[in-house]
Amino acid sequence: MENKRIKKITSSHWGAFEAIVENGKLVSTNPFKEDPNPNDIPELIPKAVYHSSRVSRPSIRKGWLNGGEDRNRHLRGNDEFQELPWDEAIDIAAQEISRVKNNFGNGSIFGGSYGWSSAGKFHHAQTQVQRFLTSIGGFVSIFGSYSTAAAQVIIPHILGINFLNLIFNVQNSWPTIEENTKTLLMFGGINPNNSKVSMGGSTRHVNDGWFSRFVNKKINLINISPQKADSPSGADWLPIKPGTDTAFMLGIAFELETLDLLDREFLDKYTVGYEKFKLYLLGKDDGQPKNPEWAEKICGIKADKIKSLAKQISQSRTLITVAWSLQRAQNGEQPYWMATTLAAMLGQIGLPGGGIGFGYGAIGGVGNPIKNFGGLALPKGKNAISDFIPVARIADMLNFPGKKYDFNGERRVYPDIKLIYWCGGNPFHHHQDLNSLHEAWQKPDTIIVNEPWWTATAKRADIVFPATTSYEREDLGKAMGGDHYIFHMPKLIEPVGDAKNDYFIFSELSKRLGSFQDFTEGRDDKEWVSHLYDEFKTFFEKSGIDCPDLDEVKERNWITIPVEGKKFAAKPFQEFRDNPVTNPLKTPSGLIEIFSEKIASFGYSEFSGHPVWIEPDEWLGSNLTNKYPFHLVSPQPNDKLHSQLECAIADIPNARPTPVLINLKDADELKIENGEIIKIYNSRGSCLARSQLTDEILQGVISLPTGAWFEVDEHGTEIQGNPNTLTFDKGTSRLGQGPSAHTTLVNISKIE
Repeated sequence: MENKRIKKITSSHWGAFEAIVENGKLVSTNPFKEDPNPNDIPELIPKAVYHSSRVSRPSIRKGWLNGGEDRNRHLRGNDEFQELPWDEAIDIAAQEISRVKNNFGNGSIFGGSYGWSSAGKFHHAQTQVQRFLTSIGGFVSIFGSYSTAAAQVIIPHILGINFLNLIFNVQNSWPTIEENTKTLLMFGGINPNNSKVSMGGSTRHVNDGWFSRFVNKKINLINISPQKADSPSGADWLPIKPGTDTAFMLGIAFELETLDLLDREFLDKYTVGYEKFKLYLLGKDDGQPKNPEWAEKICGIKADKIKSLAKQISQSRTLITVAWSLQRAQNGEQPYWMATTLAAMLGQIGLPGGGIGFGYGAIGGVGNPIKNFGGLALPKGKNAISDFIPVARIADMLNFPGKKYDFNGERRVYPDIKLIYWCGGNPFHHHQDLNSLHEAWQKPDTIIVNEPWWTATAKRADIVFPATTSYEREDLGKAMGGDHYIFHMPKLIEPVGDAKNDYFIFSELSKRLGSFQDFTEGRDDKEWVSHLYDEFKTFFEKSGIDCPDLDEVKERNWITIPVEGKKFAAKPFQEFRDNPVTNPLKTPSGLIEIFSEKIASFGYSEFSGHPVWIEPDEWLGSNLTNKYPFHLVSPQPNDKLHSQLECAIADIPNARPTPVLINLKDADELKIENGEIIKIYNSRGSCLARSQLTDEILQGVISLPTGAWFEVDEHGTEIQGNPNTLTFDKGTSRLGQGPSAHTTLVNISKIE
């Protein structure tokens, strides 16, 4: 028999790659030749696609199916499932959705579906489920993301701009930095590994190349982070205690003010509230000057270094960048606010290569000079339910229906959720304090999940529909920002097992719920792909850019659009700097708000109307270190995105439990050897990890990446190495209510 071999380019969250299919089976991958620095993550895809953990058929939890007063909700995560034919399973799910909708209203349905299941634009899981739920009358939604929730609230208050729009469209580009920046001050670093991924797939991975050019040009690169690897090689490393960046910045600001190294003219013309902030900075209102000596006691960086750094950044074109990680902590709004204030004091906001920037290295595409272009997005429809929760407050919502809580100046009420529909994500990876979430997860009547694999979330559902992966359906690929590639993502293989795509599942449900026309608009999945591309083509042709027909794109596999290059580089806040009267910011004052009257009016004790240092509940300066002496940080893993591909990684010998970085001196004191399995624990839980010893992490800090599938043994210990077994689940503040994963103290013990 002739071996039929097909090679096709497709897209993923890790970038484009060449897929090799032999006799209908996906067997291997090759890098995309257009990528100057491709990563090797796609090599795991074939193993994941055919993994034994795939959901084979529609499955319903036996305890739920057999009924009872509460459908045995307490058995979620420990119950058996019964496989059913598609029609029967769809009927049961539709009946349950109808029951909840009719008895409790659409405000009792939560469309969680936070996740990155597909880089494709049509088969985007979150959009699919939200469109479906909208078509049947609406659902309780979410605000923000686990990556940027606090930033998404604070930045509009102080800079008057949507945060995601800021990072992709209104920031200094890499070429602008190369040409103009003399000092790059990186709070939380600019991690080269995180930029491997992006929402739609970052096709050209360029960050390492740019940093090599920065080093050659002798730009002063300063990495302020607990880990040296949070920045590419060539940067000076200033190890800082986690969660203390605001104090460090205040120490710098004190020097700028007292030595008159700041730009008072800029502050007078472009900002509001500096004089109020200055009273706090100098200690006039609380008796404590925020001088470098004070800052040193908190952050661990020497006062002399703080003083010299203040002089350095005041005498050169300086760009201050802040990683996403800093706002993923208690009071995470403060370092973002303080960094903006520090940049304003230097007076360089609006100058090329100067000012403030966020999220460089946090995700692929940030910093690339490109004219942003939309399109290729499936409309979600208008949600008739206006209720929502801040993204990371899921456990609180489930535990405390009807409870009042504060968020961004509003007094809101948690809804009473009876049904959760989750599609394309795994909250038992990315949420904090997973033991607590497990308990909260028992509260709803019903949980429905579309999922290719038996993740911890799928195992804790009542109805599980087997979903296809990106390689088992046709789609279109386009990165969210920083990329000018369009991909036709062909259906490479037939669905594994009895899997169906999300569009099929929701179409069948909508037939039974009377919303088929609203959901489908009379199109099947292939017709939608064609429709979305035609809309995109028309948009560009109106802009004077010629695009080939879809058939040609299919034949070519991928195309580029001429929207990349230096000429498209943003000039952040230049128009505002040129004339703040005619080009005001969208803040109440039209200026940069160092003091915000609006935030002050909320009356939150943790906010004084200007940036402040607030001691977190858990940090290396707290008394709790007597019991839990290590600060745990939980970064994005290097070998995957979130918990995707985890099934394939976990099969690699010695890959699990997850490696944890430990300082050599800490390990020596505890007599821990490299590669040894240890237990990490606190009051919230315990997990295993595999020690990886290094001198490139601050003593007293350990780093355990996220992504391991949550699995608890009979003693209650998580065995795969999931740090969210341990993390702190409390809102960043009443303002942002974001996740505070990086506010976590733990202890370590050897396994006897």
